[in-house]
Amino acid sequence: MTAEVESTWPSPEELYEQYFPQVFRLSLRLTANRSDAEDLAQEVFLKLLNTRPADMSGSTAGWIHRVTTNLFLDGVRRKKRRPETLIGEHHDFLVSREPLPDSFVHDAAFDPDIEAALAAIPHNMRIAVILSDVEQLSAEEISAALGIKVATVRTRVHRGRVQLRKELAHRAPKDGRTRVGGPAQVASSS
Repeated sequence: MTAEVESTWPSPEELYEQYFPQVFRLSLRLTANRSDAEDLAQEVFLKLLNTRPADMSGSTAGWIHRVTTNLFLDGVRRKKRRPETLIGEHHDFLVSREPLPDSFVHDAAFDPDIEAALAAIPHNMRIAVILSDVEQLSAEEISAALGIKVATVRTRVHRGRVQLRKELAHRAPKDGRTRVGGPAQVASSS
């Protein structure tokens, strides 16, 4: 690492302050579980502390998205190989009941129907949809973060959206009703 890169590289505290809300929000959306999101965010910052700037390519934010997504996928693969179980009688003790800071709740919370719909679609599609539609990354940025082709990103986003529409079909306006911003209104029969 060059002295110039090291002198411009933010301190761990600066990185944490600047990127924690973004990392936690993405982690919560990917995992759909507060405890897992906290663990994932912690893993991301541990990785960040152990990675030198010379090892990183592109923007810091893009690299952090990539690390977060890759660590999430690693966790999914690990769970498939070795499912975890909580100790029955200690479950209540192990689950944190502390509320999230208001800013994280506001930024991270989705409508429960949307949370359930996202949880119902395959991981690869959920990640692509979240990175595209929630985190507002371009197909090229998602491609770089996931290490897949741009066409694959577009396919996953499209298929994920189609599955989300199916999962959320119960929220669609009924016959004779239209949706024009705000609450559904009954169409007039003039």
